[in-house]
Amino acid sequence: MAGEPWNRVNIPFPGAVSSVRIHFGSTTDANVKALLVENEKVLKLIRSEILQTEIRVLYELLYILNNSSRGIKTFKGLKQVEQCIHRLKSMKLDVALQELTDLCPNRIQRELSIKAGECDVPSEPMLEWLCLKVLGAAQLMSCTLNRCSRAFTLSKQQMKWEEFVILNVVITSMLSRLWVIFRGILVSLSTLYQQLLELLREVANAQPMPFLTDFSLPADMAQFLGPSDAFLLTKQPAHDPHAKDHTEKEQQEQRRKKSSVKVKNQGQARKVKEDLGVAVERGIVLDTDMKPFLEVFRNFTEGKSFPQETHKADKKHKFRKQVREATTFTDMATHLEEMILWCKAQKMEKEKRLLTFLHLKCQRMKCLEAAGYNFQRKLRTFRQEACWASSPQGSVPGTCRSSAATRRHDRRRTRFQSLRSQFKSSAIRTGVKKKHLKRQRKRTELSVSGLSVNDRRNRTTYQATSQTTDCNIHDDIDDIFASVGL
Repeated sequence: MAGEPWNRVNIPFPGAVSSVRIHFGSTTDANVKALLVENEKVLKLIRSEILQTEIRVLYELLYILNNSSRGIKTFKGLKQVEQCIHRLKSMKLDVALQELTDLCPNRIQRELSIKAGECDVPSEPMLEWLCLKVLGAAQLMSCTLNRCSRAFTLSKQQMKWEEFVILNVVITSMLSRLWVIFRGILVSLSTLYQQLLELLREVANAQPMPFLTDFSLPADMAQFLGPSDAFLLTKQPAHDPHAKDHTEKEQQEQRRKKSSVKVKNQGQARKVKEDLGVAVERGIVLDTDMKPFLEVFRNFTEGKSFPQETHKADKKHKFRKQVREATTFTDMATHLEEMILWCKAQKMEKEKRLLTFLHLKCQRMKCLEAAGYNFQRKLRTFRQEACWASSPQGSVPGTCRSSAATRRHDRRRTRFQSLRSQFKSSAIRTGVKKKHLKRQRKRTELSVSGLSVNDRRNRTTYQATSQTTDCNIHDDIDDIFASVGL
């Protein structure tokens, strides 16, 4: 949202005259008078001693808890509230509104100007500059209210856990008072903005000097803040004393009826005399069939849940249609805000969480889109993400994950790939070793078989030689004995 002209601490002052002379009549007098009244209300609230006291209490708490509670979420919520208050001081809204009071004519000047027919009023650039200031302050007030509510919820949760009870009582009371004061400032800024627009139309018709050419002022503060913060501008209906008396009379009559019914029941109970030692027949049979009652109850629950489911399906279908027809991220952000509120009312936590994450991305893209970038291609993927987030089924799209989740997923994936590569390399090594062992076994087997063949050959040759030698020995002995004559 940094591209919007109202979202700046120091909005550049228009280089033009601050006041112009126009025709002054009773209508202009009424507009100026109403503008001064609303302006005085806002200044009174901003400069009130109550607000300054609560801000000092907030600063003291942050100073005390700076070292001991730095990591607690409640302390972080208080720091966000402090940042919003510091930005409100930095934008110097009270100085700008005081300048508006000085430029507008007072009561005596207005009376004289009605007689003269002319008067000096703030110029069109000055009024447009003040409108931007008021819009920025209103957006800041809505942000501050959200921060106060979040810090209040965190402190209340700590109280439920019975942690730092006295400190959390002080924090919750301070945040509730700050919330009420800032809501009053927001409502006063809304009425002041309407009066500024009315005087701006009249001055623009008399002396046109447009200052805002690239930005058009919204017609209503509720339209500018959006549906999520529009309910803060609605005032509570005043209580009618006559209606209150009527309701009190009705309550008294109901009490009388109840008391009379009790008296009658007590009288009937006194008339009935029962013996405590004898079983009393109540007229209820224990063996009665409960199926008809259960069927009625089942039909009642089914009839109740069926239209609710159809309503949810219709709402999701309507949201998908709106998302597909959205041409810019600004329209997409509006539809997402409405759907988030509906999911919150229906207690659909998963859908609300996913749509809130998409809404943050949409706000970022909306800022870049306002700066002049073209994101039609990203808008198409964003539509698919929003349609999936409205009814999440199946695997999560990669674009719908957060950066931390994607980094975690990539880290796991790289770790798995490294383990896989290590396993493959070890498997290859074991395979090579197995092949090497097989070759060694074959070689040993061949060597062993060769040795056995040689042994067999040697044995046969040895036997043959031994036989031949024996034969030769026997022949020699025969010849010797024959020569002797034996």
